[in-house]
Amino acid sequence: MKKSILITGGAGFIGSHVVKLFVKKYPDYRIVNLDCLTYAGNLENLKEIEGAQNYYFERVNILDETGLTEVFEKHGISDVIHLAAESHVDRSITDPLAFVKTNVIGTVNLLNTAKTFWKNYEEHLFYHISTDEVYGSLDEGGFFLETTPYDPQSPYSASKASSDHFVRAYSNTYKLKTVISNCSNNYGPNQFPEKLIPLCIHNIKTNKPLPVYGKGENIRDWLYVVDHARAIDVVFHQGKSGETYNIGGFNEWKNIDIVRLLCQKMDEKLSREKGSSEKLITFVKDRAGHDLRYAIDASKIQKELGWEPNLQFEEGISKTIDWYLENEDWLNNVTSGAYQQYYAEHYSNR
Repeated sequence: MKKSILITGGAGFIGSHVVKLFVKKYPDYRIVNLDCLTYAGNLENLKEIEGAQNYYFERVNILDETGLTEVFEKHGISDVIHLAAESHVDRSITDPLAFVKTNVIGTVNLLNTAKTFWKNYEEHLFYHISTDEVYGSLDEGGFFLETTPYDPQSPYSASKASSDHFVRAYSNTYKLKTVISNCSNNYGPNQFPEKLIPLCIHNIKTNKPLPVYGKGENIRDWLYVVDHARAIDVVFHQGKSGETYNIGGFNEWKNIDIVRLLCQKMDEKLSREKGSSEKLITFVKDRAGHDLRYAIDASKIQKELGWEPNLQFEEGISKTIDWYLENEDWLNNVTSGAYQQYYAEHYSNR
């Protein structure tokens, strides 16, 4: 059976890299990008493949049950790679219900649609992409394993934990073929500039303050987004049904150290006086419920599926900075909101 893969959230940061990888690598697959184009969905991320013969875009919200059914029927969806989600922790603190609706109810809608549309579940896969934040917070020692008990600490991570549990419940109850991966913090090209690394790049370039929560002591494991897309490809094709795979960069950094590294590299690339950008660092009140440390043990996917990250962090940071500096139009369109007109100008008459 020829695969017709629904990739939800495919206009977002991680999703767009996954869509581009699958469209280019698997010309015999039908790749259907489903995205409702909230603020984080940007079709400019997909300009290079939007004319591909095996690429299709559907503007549908995963809360729209009728719309999902129509997409499954229209494209004969054989598999799902589910990335669509509200993902910004700060936004989840101010509006938790939006995260419940999209991340929990939206996921259940997708599961129900797949359960209804697919006849022989063994021939289809529902792949759910999640986050390491479902595991809670670590102290100085230890790592998150696939067996680590869930302990979400924010409305965002609670909503993702719930969606993970629903995927497992549908696998257990209805025998849907499912797999889950939990990834660490992603960075790289096309990331919406509300997140730490692109925000700092933009603010350094424009000489604006660099807000750092608390003392910047919070530690995260960082993964280059292209390496994550590669991992998703590997899990989709080789992962075992019912399994969970942690995807990490083996790469822990304190937030303040990342900000200082960005300042250093930006000073070099912009030919500024050494140390000048660090003067922009501004410590602000810590975020409510801010987890101290995340660190993933990705040895399972490494040993069982042969995946590991290709790019070292400093090289990845340098490539990321170069991309933002070379794509000023993209960044200007995002910060001005002009990117939201791209759908009307390029897709509305298709």
